[in-house]
Amino acid sequence: MRYAVFTAKHHSGDAMFHTRHSRFSVEHSPYGADIVGEFLDGMRAEGLRVGLYFSLSDWSHPDYPAFTDAMKPYVVGQSPPLPEPARWERFLEALFGEVRELCTNYGRIDLLWFDGGWERSAEQWRARELEAMIRTLQPDILLNDRLPGAGDYDTPEQFVPAKPPWRRWETCMTMNESWGYSPADREYKTTRRLVHTLCEVADKGGNLLLNVSPTGSGLLPREQMERLDEIAMWMDRHGESIHGTAAGLEPWQFYGPSTRAGSRIYCHLLMRPYDAVTIRGVPVRRVRAVRALGTDTPLSFTTRTGIIEGLAPDPDGKLTVAVPDEILDRNATVLAVDVDPRAGEP
Repeated sequence: MRYAVFTAKHHSGDAMFHTRHSRFSVEHSPYGADIVGEFLDGMRAEGLRVGLYFSLSDWSHPDYPAFTDAMKPYVVGQSPPLPEPARWERFLEALFGEVRELCTNYGRIDLLWFDGGWERSAEQWRARELEAMIRTLQPDILLNDRLPGAGDYDTPEQFVPAKPPWRRWETCMTMNESWGYSPADREYKTTRRLVHTLCEVADKGGNLLLNVSPTGSGLLPREQMERLDEIAMWMDRHGESIHGTAAGLEPWQFYGPSTRAGSRIYCHLLMRPYDAVTIRGVPVRRVRAVRALGTDTPLSFTTRTGIIEGLAPDPDGKLTVAVPDEILDRNATVLAVDVDPRAGEP
């Protein structure tokens, strides 16, 4: 992993940091310490970039006109209770104050991950003013797209879009069906499914923000640790096909996700191949080597072009790679195809 995002405050309004704008915070809990500060120090010590999740809506603030039980069911997009002007100004003062604390008390923050913005308009949130304040305090920060009318990247939730967004993006996803710790939720995705999701996201040029949900003691559930350990082992062998790569081949070229870095193409095999795999539309005379990541054994391959096309000096054609059973990875095998960047000779 390259970065981590911590929930500094969710819709409930309970702040995981010390703030002078609310008594509903960890400071006034039995624990007392500043969890946000501890998280940031711990992640930076491991070389990770740091982000903070912050909910714009605050259902416990006395000046925030929240939905009530009488208004059930809660439906995103329905008209929320209208705030009284004086109360709303007091709430915005607290909201801006808490964001200012997060942007000034903890050193560099790499990203802010807003949520809950659907309950009000950009004008009601004073989103442009809030964004300007943040960027003044943290000039290099990234903002997600959930501060209405602002943001640097898109955040599809719990799925990988069929077509990637037009700009930078990150999909956020849980291991089971719950964002918070829920011992009754046993619907865990397998490690293989999580690895395949990671490959699909990288194929489309995005990032994967994979959720973990600590228990009340702060420990991660055993099921989540097992999956993280297995993903880590897969990344030890295949991480170069994910980190620092861009979207790879077109869907018609290879039946599966792919990425590229420079002149190397990475093909992720999400299904067990029948003896060989085919990659189409590549400069076949410039293919120099193919191997499976995590092995030093070169794989044999053949190339083919059309008769007329083969007369060209640098034709595109079909690459067929033999994939023996013994090199298959139980979660996803990755082939690295090295292509000479120079134009080929006839």
